[in-house]
Amino acid sequence: MAQDFIPISGLGQIADDYDVLICDIWGVIHNGKVPFFEACEALNRFRQSRGTVVLVSNSPRPSRAIPEQLDDLRVPEGIYDAIVTSGDATIDELSRRAPGPVFKLGPDRDDRIYEGLELHFSGLDEAEFISCTGLFEDDHETPDDYTELLSQARDNGLPMVCANPDIRVKRGDHMIYCGGALAQKYEDMGGEVIYAGKPHSPIYRLSRAWLEEVLGYVPGAERILAIGDNIHTDLLGAQNENFDCLFIADGMDTANSEAAFDLIRDHGISARYVMGSLEW
Repeated sequence: MAQDFIPISGLGQIADDYDVLICDIWGVIHNGKVPFFEACEALNRFRQSRGTVVLVSNSPRPSRAIPEQLDDLRVPEGIYDAIVTSGDATIDELSRRAPGPVFKLGPDRDDRIYEGLELHFSGLDEAEFISCTGLFEDDHETPDDYTELLSQARDNGLPMVCANPDIRVKRGDHMIYCGGALAQKYEDMGGEVIYAGKPHSPIYRLSRAWLEEVLGYVPGAERILAIGDNIHTDLLGAQNENFDCLFIADGMDTANSEAAFDLIRDHGISARYVMGSLEW
C-alpha cells in the first residue's frame, strides 16, 4: 500500500533537503505544445541556490536531440545541468544487436537514435529483432492497429527493444499512445520486450554516471528527489531507486482525481510529496 502523500505548495518548501533533482520533461516542464514557465523557473531557482538538475526523459531520441526540441517549444534556457533519455540508455542495447537486421517500428522523427549504429533495416520476415520508438502515426493510431503486425512478429520469435516505455502522454490536451503501449500489448501477446528507460535501471545508472561527470561524485539516494507525473515510470522508477518523489498530478489524464491516487495505492507505488503543477 502506498504511503500517504504530503501536499506541498512549492518546491522551495523542500528544496533544502536535496542536492539533486531528477526531473521528467514531458508533463512536468512542457506538454508537447507549450512550456510550463513556472516549472522552468522552479528548476532554475533550484540550480541557482541549491543544487543540480538532471532532466530524465523516456524520449526515444538521444539526449543530444533534446535541447533543439526544447528550444522549438520555447522552454527557457538555464534550467538543467544534464539530460538523460531512454534513447541514450537504449543505444547500448541496440549496438549489441547490430547490424541486425532490424525492423524499425516508429516515426521517422525518432531516427536520430540510430545514428552511428550501422544497423541494417528490413521487413519483419527478415528481421532478427524489432526496435520500437513509438507508433508510426501517433496522432490517430492506437495499439489495436498493430495486432496483425505484432502477431506476425511474435510468431517469428522476434524480441522487441522498446526505446520509450511510456504508455501514453498528453500532447496539448490530447492523449497519445507511446512505444510502451505497443510493448505492453506485445508482452500480453507473449512477445519478449527489452526496456532501458524509466522505471528500469539502465537509465538511472546512466543518470548516476552523469552526476559523477557533473559533480565529481554521486550523492546518496536520500539527497536525490525525483519529480514526475507518470505513475508507472517516474514514480515506480523513483521507488525502485529509493529516491523521494514529488508527484505532479496535473500531467496525467487522471489529474487531480481520486482515481489517480487509488491507482497508485492499488499498485503499491509510493511518492513522498504531491502538487498539481511544479512551481517554486
